[in-house]
Amino acid sequence: MKAVFGLLLLPVRAPMLLVLLLVSGYMGLHWAEVAPLLLSRAETPLQLELAGPLFWPLQCLQALVVVVVCAMPDLLLRELSQLMAASKALTLVVTLLIVITGGLYLLHLAVLAEVLVLASAVLLARLDLSRLRIAPAPLLGAAGLSSWVLLGIGLGYLLHERVVAVAA
Repeated sequence: MKAVFGLLLLPVRAPMLLVLLLVSGYMGLHWAEVAPLLLSRAETPLQLELAGPLFWPLQCLQALVVVVVCAMPDLLLRELSQLMAASKALTLVVTLLIVITGGLYLLHLAVLAEVLVLASAVLLARLDLSRLRIAPAPLLGAAGLSSWVLLGIGLGYLLHERVVAVAA
C-alpha cells in the first residue's frame, strides 16, 4: 500500500513528470485538431491513406520512439556502436538511415519542433527522477515514460473531443 501511495505521489515529488504530461497532452490536443485538416487536404491515395486511419498510430509510434531513445540512450548507443563496428556496410546503412531521417525531419520543421519539445520534456523528467534517486531498469523506465506520454496524448485527445462536443 505504501508503494502504491509513493507511486501516486511521484508526479508531485518530480514536477517534470507533470510537465511531460502537459506536453504530451498538448501534442494529443494538437494532433486531434490537425488530423481532420490533413484528411481534407489529401490529394493522392497515399496521402489519404496516411492521413486517415494511419495518422494516430504513426504519431503515437513517433512519440514512443522519441521516448525510448531518450529513456535509454546509453543502451541504444552502445548497441548501435557495436552494430556499426561489425562491418563497414552496416556503418554505411546506419549512417544513411540517420541522415535521411534527419533530413526528412528538417524538411518539416513543425514535426522536428514537436520531436525536440517532447525529447526535452522526457529528458527533464528523467533528470528529475534521477534527482530523487529513482533509476529503474532501462526497459522499465522506457515503458513507464511511454505509458505516461500515451496517457497525456489520450487526455489531450479526450479534451479536444469534449471541447468540440460542447462547442457544437
